[in-house]
Amino acid sequence: MGALPGLVALGAALALLGPRALVRARWTGREPVVALWAWQCIVVAVLLCCACALVLTGAAAWPAVRSLLFAGAPSGVEAAYGFPSAHPWAIAAAFVFALGGVRTALALAYELAGARAVRRRQRRQLARQAPDLHPELRPDPARSERSEQLVVLESAEPRAWALPGPVPRMVVTTGALRRLSDRELQALLAHERGHVRARHHWLLSAAEALTAGFPAVRLFAQFRDQVGRLVELAADDSAARRHGRLATAIALVELNPESSCTHPLAQIPSRIDRLLTGAPRLRAWQRLALTVAALALPLTPVLLSFAPGLTAL
Repeated sequence: MGALPGLVALGAALALLGPRALVRARWTGREPVVALWAWQCIVVAVLLCCACALVLTGAAAWPAVRSLLFAGAPSGVEAAYGFPSAHPWAIAAAFVFALGGVRTALALAYELAGARAVRRRQRRQLARQAPDLHPELRPDPARSERSEQLVVLESAEPRAWALPGPVPRMVVTTGALRRLSDRELQALLAHERGHVRARHHWLLSAAEALTAGFPAVRLFAQFRDQVGRLVELAADDSAARRHGRLATAIALVELNPESSCTHPLAQIPSRIDRLLTGAPRLRAWQRLALTVAALALPLTPVLLSFAPGLTAL
């Protein structure tokens, strides 16, 4: 059973050391997309450690599970795992890991269902408030049938947001139209399109679900907070590449006239400073190296689980 202690130790090390390394890393603000990938790989690796541990403890606890798991395996592979004959501890451990898996699945299902219900309610509210598209913002009929819809709401408050769905809706208020120039408006819409294209709403929902399901696990709370920050930086970069850093920064200022923002995930002043200073991106080989290194994390528990069987071949 050497693989099981290794999986537990690996999961604990990743949960404790991985977030600390990413929070302290200076490159995450320069490469938010790579940082998002790294955070996801750490969380997936920890979840895979738990899932693989569940399989091994289940095989140790119940011979039927063991027979099903090693059906067709070469001789000596099952013996290489060293499953004990007395296994009360394995039954208890299997139940603990199974409870964690069920709780994770329920939390994800609840959060995703709630997010869909909220979006449906928002779409119905939009249909009542703005039944017709603004004439100047109608989508080009030559584009795909699943093109986005741009909706203007009558409001003095300068706001803009995206409503994901089969046909995404980009919503802006008349207050925002009065404050922004054409270029700044296009930068703002590009920011929201960046969220929709990258499916940031799914990532945010998953982070919220893990935090709600396991509030005592600090890794998931850090994951939620960092995802909320990094998706905004990634959308800022998407807009800046198309319409310039200055236009994107001005759009953020105009929509957030107060210098201090109380929202914990917005961090508007730091985002504006980042856009104006324009720190250079990492080189392509550095981005590739970080991406491959992050990908190795979720592969490690899988290889560790197969290691005893592979050595017996």
